[in-house]
Amino acid sequence: MTTPDPGGGPADAELPFFVYGTLLPGEPNHDLFLRGRTAGERPAVLPRALLYDGPGYPYAIGGHGRVHGTLLVAAPGVYGELLGLLDHLEEFLGPGHPRNLYERVVREVELPGAGDGGSVRAWVYLAATAVTRSLRTGGVLIPEGRWITGRTPDD
Repeated sequence: MTTPDPGGGPADAELPFFVYGTLLPGEPNHDLFLRGRTAGERPAVLPRALLYDGPGYPYAIGGHGRVHGTLLVAAPGVYGELLGLLDHLEEFLGPGHPRNLYERVVREVELPGAGDGGSVRAWVYLAATAVTRSLRTGGVLIPEGRWITGRTPDD
């Protein structure tokens, strides 16, 4: 289930973040935006989603698939800073804003390998409505929902 950002109400205070592209460990934006700002990172899966290739970064949209990524927990005291940085990076200007590149929504994310195979609620940046329409009609689907750039660490 996708829930739009309700404006930062207490029920969604300090949710973890699910990332699936340039913010993954080993990718360039991980060090730029996340180094020193996370208290935990673990593999996770976004169910009911598809992954599409973009111009140097991917887009996730709702669909009949699974997207593999990482669940991030903000370090103590930096949640607001991290939320602002990620909103800026993902070009999220507010719920339903016409210039959004991504929408920040609350989704259930699965935690493979968890003792009970559990799930948690997390912020996820999904492609905004106009981007989603374009991807559905002419986008390049990424097989198995895993974004891999093919870059080596020295690139």
